[in-house]
Amino acid sequence: MRELADTFKALSDETRLDMVALLLDNDELCVCDFVGALGLTQSKASRHLRYLYNAGLVKDRRAGVWIHYRLAKDLPAAQRALVDALRQAFTEQQLDDLSRRLVDWRQGNGGCC
Repeated sequence: MRELADTFKALSDETRLDMVALLLDNDELCVCDFVGALGLTQSKASRHLRYLYNAGLVKDRRAGVWIHYRLAKDLPAAQRALVDALRQAFTEQQLDDLSRRLVDWRQGNGGCC
């Protein structure tokens, strides 16, 4: 039951929901991608991503000084059901807007890593 409560807490923030939405359409994103697409500071993005990580929703991979995040593939059934429900809950417009913001960030800055 604790795992489910932690999952709901992790998903109770709009920024973290945006991060999950971005990861639904991208296999893996660097912290700087979240910074650019969502207009966050690096420390705030990292803090939100750590919250998702601690809830078991995302996995990370270090590449030099950069940390890349992806949705966890081995989610327990309850978490998997919630992530699948989120995929359905986001509107196409929300997903398109986030995707556009990510593309604009990458084109304007050439990415960071």
